[in-house]
Amino acid sequence: MASRAILLAAGQGTRLRPLTDSVPKCMVEYQGRQIIDYILHALTKAGVTEIIAVKGYLSDVLQKPSITRSYVNERFMTTNMVGTLFSSREEMDGSKDIIISYTDIAYGYKTVETLLKSDAPFSVIVDSKWRELWEGRMEDPLTDAETMKIDENGLIKELGKKPKSYDEIQGQYIGLMKISKDYVKKMVEFYDSLDKTAIYDGKDFDNMYMTSFIQLIIDNNVIPVHAVRIDGGWTEVDTPTDLDFKLDTSNFDL
Repeated sequence: MASRAILLAAGQGTRLRPLTDSVPKCMVEYQGRQIIDYILHALTKAGVTEIIAVKGYLSDVLQKPSITRSYVNERFMTTNMVGTLFSSREEMDGSKDIIISYTDIAYGYKTVETLLKSDAPFSVIVDSKWRELWEGRMEDPLTDAETMKIDENGLIKELGKKPKSYDEIQGQYIGLMKISKDYVKKMVEFYDSLDKTAIYDGKDFDNMYMTSFIQLIIDNNVIPVHAVRIDGGWTEVDTPTDLDFKLDTSNFDL
C-alpha cells in the first residue's frame, strides 16, 4: 500500500538555542547528521517516496531533495503540532495511507517498516523499552514520561497524561503514526467538528497537543487507535543534554 508521509517541521526548538538561531529544530545536528536526515533516510529506505514537509520557523532554510512537496504553517508561532498537520490538509484526501512524523526524533528504517506492516485503521508507534532512553537522558523519567494504557486487544485507551506511577506507562508515544486511507477523511472531519473555543488539556484549540487530539479520537470512538510496539531504536532531541545521549544507529544502514 502506497503511503504519503507528512513531516511536522515547523518547530523553533527554543530550548536548543543557540543551535536553532539559524536553522529550524529539525536541522540541528545529532551524531553528525541533521535530525531530519535520519527521518528522510528511514522513510525512503522503507519505500516511502512521497514526503511532505510542513515548515514554519526559518522555512526557507529547510530544503531537502527527498522532500516531494512543502507547506508552511504561517502561524507556527501561535499554533502547535495539530495546527501544523492541518496546514497540509489537502494531502489528507483519502487517496493514500498517511504517515505522520515529528521531526525532533531520530529513528531507523526498520521502525518505519514495522509501522507499514500494520493494517490497523490508526497505528501509533509505542516504545516498550522507553525507560532505557529516558534514564539515559534524565535523572527522573517519571517527571517527563506520559501515560500509555493499552487494552488486551492492543488498542490504546489513554495517552499523553501525567502519570502517577510507572504502572500507568505501558510504553511511550514517540511521535510517529499512520492512518489508513479509508479513515483519513474521518479524522479530518472530526477535527473540523471540534469546538474551536474549548480548552483541551489546558491548551486552546490552536495549541492542542497531538496526544490530546488522538485521545479525543479514542474517547469519541472516531477511529480505533492501535499500539504498534517497538523496542527502542530511536531518540528525541528536545534539549542540549539530549545531544549527549548515544543512540546505536548500527542497524539504520546509513
